[in-house]
Amino acid sequence: MFRNIFLSAALIFSVVVFADAHTDAEKTVLKNIEAYWDARNTSDWDKVVAMSSSAGMLNTNSDGSFHKPMATQTASDWERQSAGGTGVIQVHASEAHQLNDTTVYVRYYAEGVVADGNGGMKPYRTRVTGVWVKEGKNWVVKTSHFSSAAYGGTHQTVQADFED
Repeated sequence: MFRNIFLSAALIFSVVVFADAHTDAEKTVLKNIEAYWDARNTSDWDKVVAMSSSAGMLNTNSDGSFHKPMATQTASDWERQSAGGTGVIQVHASEAHQLNDTTVYVRYYAEGVVADGNGGMKPYRTRVTGVWVKEGKNWVVKTSHFSSAAYGGTHQTVQADFED
């Protein structure tokens, strides 16, 4: 009888222990993704910059424009770019996969509302893939590719796509 109870307890405990197979790096990056978007939602640009690679960012926006050149972001850059409002974005179905000791690949959905440029808000939905890297002791975002999930929305290339 004791043996059956012990084996049952061992089985239940092992399921709990092995249910989350994420590495420590993956767990940290998943938490950092949430913290990054919380900072963006609350206009905490210093935190956004601190969670971004100090060596520069490589991004592609969901508006269909071309890849953006590598840029080292500042809080004032973020403030200027967000003059119309920040909106509120929530992260869904986030995944993290550690590639090596200093690199974690991520993908998730970002949904919510963003400023429409006319003082109002509009729905926003995108797929995000990205890479987080370890700089010193911190995991920071190095690149993000935002791919529209807005029911087939497209973007017509214009001259501004080529300007920084």
